[in-house]
Amino acid sequence: MAERRAFAQKISRTVAAEVRKQIAGQYGGSPQLFKNLNVGTTTSNTVPLTEAVEPVDFEEYLITHPPIVESGPLRDLIEFPPDDIEVIYTPRECRTVVQAVPEEGDTDPHVRDCVRSYTEDWAVVNRKYHKLGTGFNPNTLDKQKERQKGLPKQVFEADEMPDSSSYQDDQDDLKRRSMSIDDTPRGSWACSIFDLKNSLPDALLPHLLDRAPNEEIDRHNEDQRKANRHRELFALHPALDEEEPIERHCVPEVPKEHFGQRLLVKCLSLKFEIEIEPIFASLALYDVKEKKKISENFFFDLNSEQTKAMLRPHIQTAAISTLARSAIFSITYPSQDVFLVIKLEKVLQQGDIGECAEPYMVFKESDAAKNKEKLEKLRSQSEQFCQRLGRYRMPFAWTAIHLMNIVNSAGSLERDTELEMKRKGSWSERRNSSIMGRRSLERTTSGDESCSLTGFRPATLTITNFFKQEGDRLSDEDLYKFLADMRRPSSVLRRLRPITAQLKLDISPAPENPHYCLTPDLLQVKPYPDSRVRPTREILEFPARDVYVPNTTYRNLLYVNPQSLNFANRQGSARNITVKVQFMNGEDPNNAMPVIFGKSSCADFSKEAYTAVVYHNRSPDFHDEVKIKLPASLSDHHHILFTFYHVSCQQKQNTPLETPVGYTWIPMLQNGRLRTGHFCLPVSLEKPPQSYSVLSPDVPLPGMKWVDNHRGVFNVEVVAVSTIHTQDQYLDKFFALVHALDEHMFPVRIGDMRIMENNLETELKSSIAALNSSQLEPVVRFLHLLLDKLVLLVVRPPVIAGQIVNLGQASFEVMASIVNRLHKYLDTSQDMHGRNSLLSSYIHYVFRLPSTDPNSPSPGSVHYATMARSAVRPASLNLNRSRSLSNSNPDISGTPTSPDDEVRSIIGSKLFHEELALQWVVSSGSVREGALQQAWFFFELMVKSIIHHLYFTDRLESPRKNRFPERFMDDITALVSTIAGDIVSRFQKDLELVERLNTSLAFFLNDLLSVMDRGFVFTLIRAYWKQVSTKLYTLQNPTLESLRLDFLRIVCSHEHYVTLNLPCSLLTPPASPSPSIIICTQHDNSLKHNRRWSSGFSTHVQDQKIANMFELSVPFREQHYLAGLVLSELSVILDPENEGMFGLHKKVVSVVHNLLSSHDSDPRYADPEVKARVAMLYLPLIGIVMETLPQLHDFTAVGSSAEEAEGEGNSMISQTVAMAIAGTSTPSPMSRPSSFLLNSQASRQHGSFSAESSRSLLICLLWVLKNADELVLQKWFTDLSVSQLNRLLDLLYLCVSCFEYKGKKAFERMNSLTFKKSKDMKAKLEEAILGSIGARQEMVRRSRSAFGSQENLRWRKDMTHWRQNSEKMDKTRAELEHEALIDGNLATEANLIILDTLEIIVQTVSVTESKESILGGVLKVLLHSMACNQSALYLQHCFATQRALVSKFPELLFEEETEQCADLCLRLLRSCSSSISTIRAHASASLYLLMRQNFEIGNNFARVKMQVTMSLSSLVGTSQNFNEEFLRRSLKTILTYAEEDLELRETTFPDQVQDLVFNLHMILSDTVKMKEHQEDPEMLIDLMYRIAKGYQTSPDLRLTWLQNMAGKHSERNNHAEAAQCLVHSAALVAEYLSMLEDRKYLPVGCVTFQNISSNVLEESAVSDDVVSPDEEGICSGKYFTEIGLVGLLEQAAASFSMAGMYEAVNEVYKVLIPIHEANRDAKKLATIHGKLQEAFGKIVHQDGKRMFGTYFRVGFYGSKFGDLDEQEFVYKEPAITKLAEISHRLEGFYGERFGEDQVEVIKDSNPVDKCKLDPNKAFIQITYVEPYFDTYEMKDRITYFDKNYNLRRFVYCTPFTLDGRAHGDLHEQFKRKTILTTSHAFPYIKTRINIIHKEEIISTPIEVAIEDMQKKTQELAFATHQDPADAKMLQMVLQGSVGTTVNQGPLEVAQVFLSEIPSDPKLYRHHNKLRLCFKDFTKRCEDALRKNKSLIGPDQKEYQRELERNYHRLKEALQPLINRKIPQLYKPVLQVNSHRMSLRKLDL
Repeated sequence: MAERRAFAQKISRTVAAEVRKQIAGQYGGSPQLFKNLNVGTTTSNTVPLTEAVEPVDFEEYLITHPPIVESGPLRDLIEFPPDDIEVIYTPRECRTVVQAVPEEGDTDPHVRDCVRSYTEDWAVVNRKYHKLGTGFNPNTLDKQKERQKGLPKQVFEADEMPDSSSYQDDQDDLKRRSMSIDDTPRGSWACSIFDLKNSLPDALLPHLLDRAPNEEIDRHNEDQRKANRHRELFALHPALDEEEPIERHCVPEVPKEHFGQRLLVKCLSLKFEIEIEPIFASLALYDVKEKKKISENFFFDLNSEQTKAMLRPHIQTAAISTLARSAIFSITYPSQDVFLVIKLEKVLQQGDIGECAEPYMVFKESDAAKNKEKLEKLRSQSEQFCQRLGRYRMPFAWTAIHLMNIVNSAGSLERDTELEMKRKGSWSERRNSSIMGRRSLERTTSGDESCSLTGFRPATLTITNFFKQEGDRLSDEDLYKFLADMRRPSSVLRRLRPITAQLKLDISPAPENPHYCLTPDLLQVKPYPDSRVRPTREILEFPARDVYVPNTTYRNLLYVNPQSLNFANRQGSARNITVKVQFMNGEDPNNAMPVIFGKSSCADFSKEAYTAVVYHNRSPDFHDEVKIKLPASLSDHHHILFTFYHVSCQQKQNTPLETPVGYTWIPMLQNGRLRTGHFCLPVSLEKPPQSYSVLSPDVPLPGMKWVDNHRGVFNVEVVAVSTIHTQDQYLDKFFALVHALDEHMFPVRIGDMRIMENNLETELKSSIAALNSSQLEPVVRFLHLLLDKLVLLVVRPPVIAGQIVNLGQASFEVMASIVNRLHKYLDTSQDMHGRNSLLSSYIHYVFRLPSTDPNSPSPGSVHYATMARSAVRPASLNLNRSRSLSNSNPDISGTPTSPDDEVRSIIGSKLFHEELALQWVVSSGSVREGALQQAWFFFELMVKSIIHHLYFTDRLESPRKNRFPERFMDDITALVSTIAGDIVSRFQKDLELVERLNTSLAFFLNDLLSVMDRGFVFTLIRAYWKQVSTKLYTLQNPTLESLRLDFLRIVCSHEHYVTLNLPCSLLTPPASPSPSIIICTQHDNSLKHNRRWSSGFSTHVQDQKIANMFELSVPFREQHYLAGLVLSELSVILDPENEGMFGLHKKVVSVVHNLLSSHDSDPRYADPEVKARVAMLYLPLIGIVMETLPQLHDFTAVGSSAEEAEGEGNSMISQTVAMAIAGTSTPSPMSRPSSFLLNSQASRQHGSFSAESSRSLLICLLWVLKNADELVLQKWFTDLSVSQLNRLLDLLYLCVSCFEYKGKKAFERMNSLTFKKSKDMKAKLEEAILGSIGARQEMVRRSRSAFGSQENLRWRKDMTHWRQNSEKMDKTRAELEHEALIDGNLATEANLIILDTLEIIVQTVSVTESKESILGGVLKVLLHSMACNQSALYLQHCFATQRALVSKFPELLFEEETEQCADLCLRLLRSCSSSISTIRAHASASLYLLMRQNFEIGNNFARVKMQVTMSLSSLVGTSQNFNEEFLRRSLKTILTYAEEDLELRETTFPDQVQDLVFNLHMILSDTVKMKEHQEDPEMLIDLMYRIAKGYQTSPDLRLTWLQNMAGKHSERNNHAEAAQCLVHSAALVAEYLSMLEDRKYLPVGCVTFQNISSNVLEESAVSDDVVSPDEEGICSGKYFTEIGLVGLLEQAAASFSMAGMYEAVNEVYKVLIPIHEANRDAKKLATIHGKLQEAFGKIVHQDGKRMFGTYFRVGFYGSKFGDLDEQEFVYKEPAITKLAEISHRLEGFYGERFGEDQVEVIKDSNPVDKCKLDPNKAFIQITYVEPYFDTYEMKDRITYFDKNYNLRRFVYCTPFTLDGRAHGDLHEQFKRKTILTTSHAFPYIKTRINIIHKEEIISTPIEVAIEDMQKKTQELAFATHQDPADAKMLQMVLQGSVGTTVNQGPLEVAQVFLSEIPSDPKLYRHHNKLRLCFKDFTKRCEDALRKNKSLIGPDQKEYQRELERNYHRLKEALQPLINRKIPQLYKPVLQVNSHRMSLRKLDL
């Protein structure tokens, strides 16, 4: 079924929708109001919104429509600025003072190319205005803050309110002053008038009473309103919550040299116990895990000058670079495995290391004096060794520092600000992530997280222990073992005897740019102020794993590390062996080059280096590192020479110092490639022969002697760090071939091959293809050069053997694969569009067309088919070289068209972008796939190539139509079309690829708009559009739509978006049909797109144009092409029919929002006239938003704070809307749903928008309304139908609620919430699904998740904690203030825009007269805005508008919209009581004029009088924060106006005003009292009750007060009382309804309600002064109708139900059912019967568990209580209130009021004698009372409910004895029962009722005993027969009855009263009654025992026996007493006159 349905939908979707819209357009009333208003266009012209129209030919249009304006901001809208694009050559930042270049001139072409690549300027394309595009919208950036500077602070009453605390104090003073309700009886006019006369009025408004013409007033109001408005609406609106906006293209980082995290190590001092000789040190970093040395050595020495002097003969002057004592290390992969290793060496001396180290371990510095001679001796020995062996070193000691320990213990800034630290560290982390490959990244993160070196505190270390070096354990392998061992707790090293010393180091994070730094190549780093200062050395890093960063500087270093030598099998003496290392450029000893870097305190460079000597070791290990500066160009003769010497340490006669014992060497080049790596070399015993250097020592040269038979005995490692040598065979081969072409020298030798010219082509092609096999690391390092060469091969096909060889395809293929490799392995360094940062920075900075560099002549030589063409045009062409070109372009042989083409065709040089486009279009298979994967790269290359070409051929000024050849345009069209096809066909399979492709294509088209024919680019956009639409037509898929939105958003982010939309095109209607425009129109007949509507300027056309401007008509969409697309998308996605797109609402709205907010802040559009032009592009937005009205989030539902307080005025909604939504056409007078849009189900049938989307949409709407031309708006409003205008008004109504000011308090509250998100879950869900995903990978998935279906939630389960830490929640005070300031300004501006629009609508009405019916709607919006929190500024404009409206249309208020009149009065009064004087001034003026206008219509203003009185009551009754002082001032102001109003002086008007004001003042005074008792709920309700009683004659007001009371009760959860208030209200309404009309089914008045409550009769209208309900303005409220009555009763039933009084619910429905039956309303009846079933069900279900009230008698005594003194009440408290609780409450309450020591609670319930009380104190007596029923009543009161409803009598008992004690023995214990009667029955409309009658009954002791025994017997009976049986209860009762221990138990009672017959015959009866009671009692005990026996288990057997024994004892004891009868009672004759001895006292 579902499939069939889906299929059917596919067929009929658009068609049906279109048909629907057509029909809707004709009937005008349906929700589809706006879809089809193009009145004049015939149907054939319409193109559905889902399809794109043909764009206008942009360039043509500009030519044919010359601008009318000469210059100025409007003129700039018409065309792009001339300086839009430029190509800038910026010199690259050089770190060093001089540039790193080889010292020899550039000989080798490869070196030359490399160096050029490292030094040439960046070629950057600059789009000057790019930053004005939406991608850089200041509203989304931090610039927002700047634009908000200087905002005025708006004054809001909500913020002005005093804190409740201070306010409370004033109130308390008031309470203390007066406690009486009746200080001023209701009649004391005098007092009230006196108060008024003495109060001050507010300032009067000038000219208020003048009669000015309406036009003038309007003009004046408008000027006032328009002054000082905030220009930019969006600056006030918080930016949308988006991730990086998709259209933001970040400028890539400038390529620069790579550094890891940098660490500065300073060596401060080194001190041993003895100082006898120089010590030399080196530092280096090692990574134990990777077993790798990760930095070069840093050599330093800290010897004193005098110690250094010992070496004088051996040291030339030390270069300053070798004196460095601090070094900067770089660590790319910090980990827990990095150690800083320090090695010490000393001058070679006789003896092994142990012997030489001995003195250092034995002597102590402290014993220096003692060992003076020994030290002297040692020192002199040292001096001799230094003299003789000064040039040799020996290993001495070492130690290591575990780096991470230092970093971690030095502590991050604070341990707890971990996050801060990480954030600080992020730059370096970010940099790293871009260079580590994917694999290496996983490795780092898996380790320890805290390996950041950027944020730790600098630490100073003192190292005290060194380990002496072991001669046989010097290799790196041994070192790694030691280091690994160091980390173990039981380290072997710990056991070694250390050398004690003190080395002090400082370790700290390296500063940003340190002074005095030298690079590893000894170049000075900027800043380097002074060359004489001791430098810091930058130490070269050997990263632990590959680093992927392109080379940017020239560096050419070689590190030689001799590792070991094995001379075990060599004859002869060779024991103290050193190796001399030299770098030779020939074989002569003089050819040693001075390129070996010095160590410390020596020259910069030397010709040789010696390794350290291990004493008497024939096969030593070495740990030296020799650093060599390689010459740039190497020849075959360069080699490294190793000479091995035996050093004789002892001075013997005729023994030379050093004896050569072997030689070996390494040639530097092998087949032209640098030789590096591990070597195991044989060693020759004699000097090598002639021309040995070109051969390797592995070659057995004839006649040479070798150690150990030519076996390899010497291990050495050679490492190159070079940006010249690629060290990759494939790259080497490629570069070599390219240079061979350059040099044109054949044959070429590559490796062991010789390549002749004839097979060069195949070799070249295969070498290009082979680039794929090269290692990634070298490819990345030489990326710039490699790509440059590939581009060159494309642009200048080489001529090989006389043929032009086309390498375009090969190059394109290999480019695609390289780019993909980078993308795949370096996926951490991508931006959100998937652009690899290395590639994007190549394009941005490095790429240029070969030879377009303005500075350098072309490096190309003649062997390329090219000419040296710099920016200058060629003077002559080398025509003789022309030959038939083999070219992959078939067209080129055609006739050349332009000189440029001619040049090209002759020379065969190509334009890169053309070749690229061509290759891409013709590519297929994997190549095409590769290019698609990284389309962005080729697109951006193409664009940069195009711009360069245009720039250097001076075509950026030429007309766009002839900038490019036709075939290139065709290629582009084909390319765009196929890529769009890919997007559409593959989006379900490879979404990630398609998303990248989609954004790349969009950016490409965006770029083309800057350089190509714009009409052409529009057609490309349309081609894309069409493909997507076609697919969407068959498959409604939101993902695809979402992709299209991204595409659109990127295209529209163009900085000249507005210009591209032709904002000045002819769609605009002239203010008057001016001739110039007519002429234009006539001329345009030739233009196809104007022909349709250029038939002269008939009015029809003009209207048509207006309609065209406001609708997405075809002309609109053609001319404003991009805006048309944006708005069409908006319209289509928001269409409620389009359910599938629900998830895209937020996205499409934010596209529009973003555009508008960007225009808003754009300096180019600051001029209002220009802004109006821009706003024109968005006029259709108004219609679209009106369409969506039913789906918008209902901001009114939440209710404004001001409005909640009023409770009354919420019922405002345009009926038309309600009706349109409900689907009926005419509003019926009865239906007024109370909250905006919510109740009607129909409205919510489509998914509604989230609050956030709705808000964005509405702010966009307001922006358009603010900036559009008013005349245009007015003209359009004139054309709208009434229902459409009403819809617009409803929209404005919604806007008022949406932008209501929240108030500072709200911001503080929100701040304390964790989420600032909107309250509705939907927004949160949308958030969770759509946005804010952390990792970039997730970003790529963005649109996949754009819809609310469940599967999308799944992949984000773990993300639900979104964003918590990113938004730091706790804002500072200042930030909160700022937020409130912005919000206040936004609310003010939004409301002023709404006000402006209302004024325009009113003017429209004045013009057309037919639209009067919408004035009510205007008024509604005005009133609603007054009801919300508004600023003083807005309110004064609002009141001005309201006054103007009333004066223009007085009958509107007083005759048609009478309810609005009531609302208006309420709003005005509320503002009259404002604390802000300007608001009061305007409100009083409005109120006065309102009375005056009402009076002028009919010589009295009864309506306003009554409405104002009612409003005041409702205001005072409900408003918490209401200040009568302010209202009094306003009343005085009104009086003052009345006195000053000369015109009406003679009429009755002033007197009537005075009467009204005094009456209001009276109510006010009553209410002030209420205010005083705000805290005392009972008193407050009493007062309200009294006021309501005072309004007995004014039904409307009584009703109001009853409802106020109901509200108060509900607040306090007194539902029963609230229900009573509602029943009374209903009874009141019924009384008056029955007078008005006689309907059988309506209740006859109060009588009908008697069953619900006996109190209702007080509502009967029987007094003399009853008003007749048909009098003007009486009973006109909405409740005095049948519907009102039903509503009240339904509420009453609901309240009864909440109170648990289900029986009363039934009674209420008994009244309701006949009404619904009469109306045949089955639905309602069904509901009612459902509720009845529920109610009766609950009665059954809750049987025995119900609880209503608890009652207490409360008496007040003491003059402090004012009129409560000596009053007694019964209070009704919630069920199970304990006496202590109410006592505590009242005592606490009055204690607070009078002071705690002043209040006392009387603890007993005896009658109070006031004379005995302290007159200065207040006494309260509280007694628990129970309902009292006479026996006859008990027949009717059967259920629990009966016994707790309609209660008027209560009872409490007081025990006493005759002598005054409360308790005594049984025979003297009396009891007093007091029965109280209240004035009304509980429950009533208040919770305490006066006691009106009191009666006492006294019981004698025997009567007391009888009552007790009866009670006991009852308890026993109950416990016995309880079902289910309760053994515990039964045993308790039994225990109390038969247990012997009970004092005053039954037995004692019997013994006291029954032991003898009383003497007084009056007591016979009692005696007998008691005797019978005991009889009954024993019988019950027996039953109980029997029952208990059946219940107990075996464990209680004994207990049962005990009970039975006790019972028998009791029975025996009672037996004689029970059986004794009084004979007199059984004499039949005697008549006993039984007077109950009752003292009945009646008192009041």
